[in-house]
Amino acid sequence: MIKSMTGYGKGEASFAGGRVNVEIRSVNHRYGEIYVKLPRNLIVFENDLRRFVSDRLKRGKIEVFVQYEPSAEAAPLSVNFNLAKAYHEALTSLKSRLGLAGEVSVQLIAAQKDVLTAEETHSPEEALRDALLAAVKGGVEALEAMRSMEGGALLDDLRKRMETVAALADKVARRAPHVVSEYSAKLKERLAQITADNAVSEERLAQEVAIMADRCDITEELVRLRSHLDQFEAALSLGDPVGRKLDFLLQELSREVNTMGSKANDAEIAIYVVELKSEIEKIREQVQNIE
Repeated sequence: MIKSMTGYGKGEASFAGGRVNVEIRSVNHRYGEIYVKLPRNLIVFENDLRRFVSDRLKRGKIEVFVQYEPSAEAAPLSVNFNLAKAYHEALTSLKSRLGLAGEVSVQLIAAQKDVLTAEETHSPEEALRDALLAAVKGGVEALEAMRSMEGGALLDDLRKRMETVAALADKVARRAPHVVSEYSAKLKERLAQITADNAVSEERLAQEVAIMADRCDITEELVRLRSHLDQFEAALSLGDPVGRKLDFLLQELSREVNTMGSKANDAEIAIYVVELKSEIEKIREQVQNIE
């Protein structure tokens, strides 16, 4: 089953020291790039996180946001008495100079910045790491579920469009043999019009037709095009990421179609070629979103 590169997932894990929350989102990208935003006390685990994510998500621009919420027991408050005293003196002086009523309460002082701070806790490293990776796993699984769901919709659309490409290729194949016979008839008619005695050298005519047939023969291109279509269908059934392989096969399909258009020298085939190019481009737009 193919997967989209677009998705979002959340995960969380609790342990004795608190709780870890993770959000992961991914969008289209030619390669696999991982951006991580971690709290300071979790930076030591960044390589573990990146390794875990890269093992599961092979392609896309992936952003991982992590929050760490220490438990109340693990985060006691500390009081900056010197700062509290300074605030008290400043507020008392302000009250006196402005002739204000009321008291400078402890609640007012405690509300000032950095008077009360939560002490940074040091949870056991192994427990903190396990909680982080458990939260990341939950986020990745949720993201992959969304990617798979969107990938199913992409798969249905791609198969329909590839059927259209195969049908157009069949039309080209049915039309190709008539190009040479029609050219032969037109050439014979033109030669008859310009010769005085209406005598046309059959040998010369056959030679010109043979040259024309060789120039406009697109049998090899049709064979390779059908081979690429078979490989494309086979790739859609693989379990591994196939976005890059599909993109390469589309380049090869485009090359064969362009060659057919330049060699065929036929208005009807030219119309089919334009339709083929249009359909392949639509497929390419969809493939850009496949992992």
